[in-house]
Amino acid sequence: MTRPVAGSKGIDGLARLVRTQLGRDPLTGDLFVFFTSGWDRVKLLVWDRNGFWLVTKRLERGRFERIDLDEPVVELDRAQLAMLLEGIDTRTWRFGRNFEREVRISSRDDEGEQARAPG
Repeated sequence: MTRPVAGSKGIDGLARLVRTQLGRDPLTGDLFVFFTSGWDRVKLLVWDRNGFWLVTKRLERGRFERIDLDEPVVELDRAQLAMLLEGIDTRTWRFGRNFEREVRISSRDDEGEQARAPG
């Protein structure tokens, strides 16, 4: 979807969006990609013969390329999806300005604050 979705949506909520807003069948095996409003999280939903896969990626720094299109659906090939998920702006073919190529995180403390490795 080109419009952001609530980050709290799970498999059932995203599958419902695919049916109602996109008019597609989530059981086709197509990969559906959803971004949150902050464009720092992405969820991938796909049906795999007997169940759904839901994969989430949260960026520690930077944002994904924002897709501002009038159409609710954009079809991407594998290379375009890989570049989008790696932070490459497909309009300029460069890494996004605020997207870190490499982030090292050593651990998280009990309150969820991240402890960054020196360097």
